[in-house]
Parts: sequence; C-alpha cells; structure tokens
Amino acid sequence: MNQNNQYPVSRLHRVKAGLALTTCMLASALFTGQVLANKANDTLGMAYEQAPENIDPYFNNVRIGVIIGANVWDTLLYRDPVTNEYKGQLAKSWKQVDDRTLEFELREGVKFHNGEEFDADSVVFTLNYVADPKNKATTQQNVRWIDKVEKLDKFKVRIISKEPFPAAVDYLSTTLPIHPAKYYQEVGPAGMNAKPVGSGPYKVTEYIPGKSVSMERFADYFKDSPKAQPKISKVKIRFIPDRQTQMAEVMSGGEDFIMHVPKDQAENLKTLPNLQVVSGNTMRIVFLQMNTLEGTPSPELKDIRVRKAIAHAIDREAILKNIVGGGELINTICTPSQVGCSSDGATIYKYDPALSKKLLAEAGFANGLSLEIMAYRERNQTEAMINYLQAVGIKAKLNFMQYAAMRDQVRANKSAISHQTWGSNLVNDTSASTPVYFGGGGDDVDRDPEVIELLNQADHIIDPVARKQMYNKALVMISEKAYAVPLWSLPVYYVANKDVKFTPYYDELVRFWDMSWK
Repeated sequence: MNQNNQYPVSRLHRVKAGLALTTCMLASALFTGQVLANKANDTLGMAYEQAPENIDPYFNNVRIGVIIGANVWDTLLYRDPVTNEYKGQLAKSWKQVDDRTLEFELREGVKFHNGEEFDADSVVFTLNYVADPKNKATTQQNVRWIDKVEKLDKFKVRIISKEPFPAAVDYLSTTLPIHPAKYYQEVGPAGMNAKPVGSGPYKVTEYIPGKSVSMERFADYFKDSPKAQPKISKVKIRFIPDRQTQMAEVMSGGEDFIMHVPKDQAENLKTLPNLQVVSGNTMRIVFLQMNTLEGTPSPELKDIRVRKAIAHAIDREAILKNIVGGGELINTICTPSQVGCSSDGATIYKYDPALSKKLLAEAGFANGLSLEIMAYRERNQTEAMINYLQAVGIKAKLNFMQYAAMRDQVRANKSAISHQTWGSNLVNDTSASTPVYFGGGGDDVDRDPEVIELLNQADHIIDPVARKQMYNKALVMISEKAYAVPLWSLPVYYVANKDVKFTPYYDELVRFWDMSWK
C-alpha cells in the first residue's frame, strides 16, 4: 500500500463498515412504518451539526447562521447565484455618486415580520449600529468599511465608505441584512436573537438556543423581491452535532435534508431508494492557520522551517482524492473565483516527507515535536492531516469543538494550529477572505505589518488590475513565509429525501424559498 494513501484508505474502510451496519438497521425501519412524512404536513426538516451563537446575522459567522439569515432577512441588493447579476431587493435602484458614496432609492410598502414598516430609518440605524466598533459585531470585517449612512428622505439613503471600497455592492447584496429600526433599538442583538424579526421570505416562529429553529412562510412577503415566494410552508432546523445521528434521521425519514456529509458516507446513501445525493463545489476554502504571535502556545511555529516542514508533510492530493472527493487544490488563502484572488508566483509546498524531516532537524527538532490542532468540522480531514504529521515526527493532538469556541480560542492567542474553513459570508471578493485572517484583525495570528499594509491598500484600490496586483503581492508574501497551509476548496455533499426539489449553489447557501416538493 502506498504510504500517501495508507490513512485515507484504512479510515474509509472503517467508516464504510460502521455505515453499513447503520444502514442495515435503518433500512429495516423504512419498511416497518417508522417514517415521518414531512411532505404531508408541508414541513421541511433539516439537521445541521453546528448551532449559531446568535441568530442576528451580524453576531454570527457559522454557516447555518448565514443560511438562516438569508431566509429570514433581506439586503438592499441581491446577487443572482447563477449569473452574478446585481438586482434591487429592499432598494429599487442605486447609483455611485462618487468613489466613496452609494445612493439608494428604497422600496415602499415592505413590511417586517412584526408589522413594522421598512424605510430609510431601518437602513440608517442598522448599518450605523453594526459599523460602530463599540457594538462589537462578530462579522466586523463585513462592516468596517462603512463610515456613515445618511437619510435623504423616507425612502432614500446614502452609504458613505471611509475610503474607496470597490467591493461595497457585493457586501450590500449578500451579507448586510436590514433590521427593523424601532424593534432593533428596543431589543438590540440579544433581543434579536431571542425573537428574530426580518423582512425575508420566512419568519422565525420558535428558537430554542442550541436545539432548533422553526420558520414559516411569510404571507406578506413583497411580490417584487428577486427571491421567489416560498413554496414550502414550514422549515424546522435541528442542531445535531453527531454525524451518525444526522444520518440516522435522514435515512429513517425523521429529517428531509442534511449537508456537509463526508464523501464516503454520502456515496453509501445513494443506494437507499428514499434518498437523493447531490454534490457541488463551493466558495469555501480550507487551510491550516499557524500562530506565530508572541505568546503562541507552540513557539516552535515562529521558526519558518517548522512551518514549511508542516506544509511539506501533508499529501494534499491524496486527501483531496480519497477523503474530500471533489473541490480543487488551492495555493493561496482566497477563493479562486473571487475578484482579486491569484496564485501567480506563490510558493507551493509539495508533499515531501523527507524534506519535512530535514527541515525539522535543521530547526532543532530531529526527534520531533508536539502541538495541538483545533478544528470544528470535517474531522476526518483533520485526522488525515494529523496522521501525515505523525509520520514525520510531529505529534498533533486534536481539540475538536464548536466553531464559536474555536474562534474565541484563536482570538485569545490560545490556538497553535487551527483547521479553518471559510466561505467568505457569500462575498465573491478577496477582501472577504484573505484580510480576515491576515489583515491585522482579531483572527490574524501572524500580524505581519507588510502583509497588513498590502491588503489594506488592495481593499481600497479602484482600478481592478492594480487591485489584483496588490492582493497578489500579499498572497505571495503569505505563501513565502508559510503562515498557513492552503489546502482545497470544499465540495458539499447534500443528502435529501427523494421528494425534495432543490438546487445546490456555489455559494453554499441553502435557499428554502427556492425549494419545493416533487
């Protein structure tokens, strides 16, 4: 057996064996009447492994929170997931007044779920509130470009950026939802979490933190929205951390829809007649982030030879083929489709365990070293990388947790290496990826001043060619200094009841309003 395939293949056999047993047990349940017919009561059941820390989209960056946010709230603009065309959503029209100012004509007659009227006050209060650093929005990188938002009249506003920010329209069409001003002033993020109120196609009817979110079709959803009027009446999302429990639920009919199913398990489920398996590549990138700050839990990482040794120890191609099962290798920390993303001139660390051992010896670790890797999803991928590190003498202990907990550990300088995945909050621009982890913010555990300055310049250059060149300089520098190990883009395997009609999109967003029963 080839060394670079030893771990993936052996683990694949173990997973298949366990899944085969589970499949047999649950297949028998299908023929003993233990099936929940959610189509009959027009309620789509979904299970997801992570729970959002807050339903308010500005205080969450877990994917399920992004999904809930897009279904419950609307943004000023809308980006078509197929054509990438920008359309008016809460705004009827917009224009660029100057290189820092966007002006919006707002829709009239739009209502929030609590009956409050949508108008300029909603836009002004929401965006000014979340853009103020003292309010500590979790997704600060999405709003830090905003200087101020001004009301011109009841249905007209201006959004002014601190500096020219060419990606503004994309952010305003994907990741900056609008809250009802009066309600948000009264309750704040905590109240919005307890009783969410948006203007989107679905409204939240019940939220049990850490357990479930229930939604129903919003009967008064405005007809001119580029989002379709929902066809499914109700949606219930349950947060189930254990993957095997999720699988059991969807096989027995207890749930209708799950996502992020490991490749080998998804392929096994294709044999069940009551299910469908669909997959597709996404914007989400995967990488190992290495902490080189003062006080890092593993000071060994401050030595570039150790970081390079880690990069050379991992057979990315074997893991991509045998475990990930789709996607593509990446060589820089950005999504290839994003405006400004480039890997031209980047240092590529090919799988070379002998070179890895040599670099470790040169750094004074001929007998190896020990460290911790934090992760929150795709555990099988983390375990495969740990196996490769073990082969060159690096003993890596896995600390697996919920995303919010891992993020807080990273921001507190308590993480040595973290297995990160990042979907850019739907934004198809490099400003939403690379600067999050290398731009000097809370998630940056390297704080390289040259990289920070290059990224800051690139974020605000209007000329697209010059902007890409500036991003490229930063990306090449990050690769040369081996601050991270770029891995791959992450495909998503969806498993659904055969009666569910849905489309997987590149932005990894589940659009309940776009789904229906066959």
